Amino acid sequence: MSDVLKVGNRSIKAQEIPALLKRYDLMPQFLRGIAIDEAIADFSCSDEERLRALEDLAVEHQLTSPEARQAWLDSQGLTEKEMEAMAVRKIAIEKFKTATWGPKVENYFMARKTFLDQVFYSLIRTKDFGVAQEVYFRIQENEQTFADAAREYSQGPEARTGGLLGPVPISQPHPLIGKLLSISQPGQLWPPRPLAEWFVIVRLEKFIPAKLDNDMRRRLIDEMFETWLREQVQNLNSSLQSLGLSAASQS
Repeated sequence: MSDVLKVGNRSIKAQEIPALLKRYDLMPQFLRGIAIDEAIADFSCSDEERLRALEDLAVEHQLTSPEARQAWLDSQGLTEKEMEAMAVRKIAIEKFKTATWGPKVENYFMARKTFLDQVFYSLIRTKDFGVAQEVYFRIQENEQTFADAAREYSQGPEARTGGLLGPVPISQPHPLIGKLLSISQPGQLWPPRPLAEWFVIVRLEKFIPAKLDNDMRRRLIDEMFETWLREQVQNLNSSLQSLGLSAASQS
């Protein structure tokens, strides 16, 4: 078979490329690109969108002069036409994502809402149940603030913040803590609970319900796109496996 690429002193043949992609951990990214190109084939952009895409790319890479633009093209091994294709491709991807998952985002949001709600909460942990009990009663009776007690007694990194943690998704803390927070009212203090080697005191400070605003809509569309894309890469990789050319890892 004839050489397909000359790099330095090396001639690379077509049958070598899959092995090289795996060796350099580029196969997953290569398959992502293939899947995306197939998906966006029917999406185009207007002249106005094309110009805006080029402007955005110039800002992103600080191409503030013709000299800077040419230097960047040279460093990337690109022509002007290839740079334009790169810029336009981003618009096509966004159009594909919006067209495919935009109509599904409301239902997806409702299904994911309990994982998107956020909380501020306070935590004290100690391995001594007697200490935990004593601290709990001091806080309950307003003999000591939660923050002061956390700084003095908590044995985790939360001691540095007076026990305050957040904002974090309510699904992020340990399931036991997450369950307490999910049924709490702001300010509700829970007695010490065993958790692994710890005894924990938990108080919900603030509950922040997730809202389907523009930022959340964009985030969820991106999330659904990435889930779809992982499946596409897996399918393409499975096809390669039958030929003994599978990717070394998944992205």
